[in-house]
Amino acid sequence: MNIAVVGTGYVGLVTGTCFAETGNEVVCIDVDADKVQRMQQGEVPIYEPGLKTLFDRNTRQNRLQFTTSLEEGIKDAEVIFLALPTPPNGDGSADLSYILKVAAQLADLITDYTVIVDKSTVPVGTADQVHDTLASKISPELFDVVSNPEFLREGVAVDDFLKPERVIIGTESQRARNIMERLYKPFVRQGNPIYFMDVRSAEMTKYAANSFLATKITFMNDIANLCERVGANVDQVRIGIGSDSRIGKRFLFPGVGYGGSCFPKDVEALVRTGQDYDYDLRILQSVIEVNNRQKRILADKLVQYLGEDLCNKTIGIWGLAFKPNTDDIREAPALYIIQELLDRHATIKAYDPEAMENIRTRFGDQVHLVSDAYEAVIDVDALLIITEWSVFRTPNFEVMKSLMKQPIIFDGRNLYETDYMAKKGFYYESIGREVVDGG
Repeated sequence: MNIAVVGTGYVGLVTGTCFAETGNEVVCIDVDADKVQRMQQGEVPIYEPGLKTLFDRNTRQNRLQFTTSLEEGIKDAEVIFLALPTPPNGDGSADLSYILKVAAQLADLITDYTVIVDKSTVPVGTADQVHDTLASKISPELFDVVSNPEFLREGVAVDDFLKPERVIIGTESQRARNIMERLYKPFVRQGNPIYFMDVRSAEMTKYAANSFLATKITFMNDIANLCERVGANVDQVRIGIGSDSRIGKRFLFPGVGYGGSCFPKDVEALVRTGQDYDYDLRILQSVIEVNNRQKRILADKLVQYLGEDLCNKTIGIWGLAFKPNTDDIREAPALYIIQELLDRHATIKAYDPEAMENIRTRFGDQVHLVSDAYEAVIDVDALLIITEWSVFRTPNFEVMKSLMKQPIIFDGRNLYETDYMAKKGFYYESIGREVVDGG
């Protein structure tokens, strides 16, 4: 098929590249001329494992192209994916202005039947708004609007797209359904389902899925905090409840809260949708409150141990991205922790395998970014572990002790066993487990 993807952010670029990988002719469109030029020259603007290989292969074979011209990009397209930003408004609702603006522009360009696909995460009713925007200028016979929410996990997005657990397609048009089914069939040859449903149910499915996962994470963090007070070990609790098939093992690891581009925005947007329909989503309101508190819990532990004033303290940080295997720092707990430390006048040395340029853009020279994990602990008063990159899982603790002013670690991801850290001579605080002092 000939496919156009409007927007080359995280979702748009992965979507376009993976569709090209199955033989489709894909044009990705973006208003950022500098970004488009860099992609035309072979530069991938985001870090995502496996993406560069597919990007290079499909650009080399001319199945994946880039342009700033909407008219040029869609001229042969049978399907147009809208993968545009939907940032939160001040009230938590999703800003649909980018999507509706492009819909209005498409209405001036479409001359043959085209399927318009909402790929962005959008509130219930967005497809109707896109339809009405197009229908105000062109005949409804020239288009169908489909909801096709993405379920891509940063760090494994390429695998998620190429081998999806399920594909959700919202449409009441048989013509659009046939086209979308043909498009996605190469990705579900092993038998994973394509679920067809009405548009509004598809839109709701995305928000409900992300909000449930965010709730599961937040529930476990709340339990972890209680475990610390009652003397229980959250790792044992996690194993105990995760063995129940009704609960499952995933998303039960306690930590410093969820972040990223999806969960925070989507939970808030769903709460706002409830308010728009005069329904109070109290569980999700509590999820937001608890998660916001959890993002600062590591800084709270540090302050409780070292004192309120950190002006003479140097703090090391391992991990800046909101999760491993990405350079994404949107709503990352590290942002909140760093700001808390800066407000208390601490000196910060930080390392992350991929996210440091984004942190430099955000904080400038307020954070001293270093070249490797061990450099980040030289002469520090304490180390904070915020992101569970694999490179942090088995460090040389003897080397660390020799470099640190004090062998103090506050671990926001429970990477190490508490008894092992005691034997190694560290003061070690984690989430939902006993504090050990091996000094």
